[in-house]
Amino acid sequence: MMTCPLCQTSSYCTLWQDNFCRVVLLGDADYPAYCRVELLAHVKEMSDLPPHERAHMMKVVFAVETAIRGVIQPDKINLASLGNKTPHLHWHVIPRFTHDKHFPNSHWGEAVRTGSPQVLDEAVIQLLTQKINELIHCALGA
Repeated sequence: MMTCPLCQTSSYCTLWQDNFCRVVLLGDADYPAYCRVELLAHVKEMSDLPPHERAHMMKVVFAVETAIRGVIQPDKINLASLGNKTPHLHWHVIPRFTHDKHFPNSHWGEAVRTGSPQVLDEAVIQLLTQKINELIHCALGA
């Protein structure tokens, strides 16, 4: 039996978490501020959740998107929930720039240019974390 990696404690930097889901920073130098919103329970599909939990998950996803847009100002945000390789509900929140190595293709697609990797400095990570926490707090009415 295979172990689900998203059921484990995340090895990525956790920017926010409650008893339902967490937001992790993937540390992808080609896609700075690329985050993933991971459901803590092992559930495969959004439609497996009751409506109030679906709403909770999407409020978190949209808060993360808004925070990323405000902090690093990408040209576009890609949202994806695939789960083909890891059938555990999670959303990718991917900042995209017209100069990134895959644009306009999916970041999982064929590269069209050489990328210019960037590492977010600690101040930007702290600002992103603060913004995510503020926006999620407002979105969830906590």
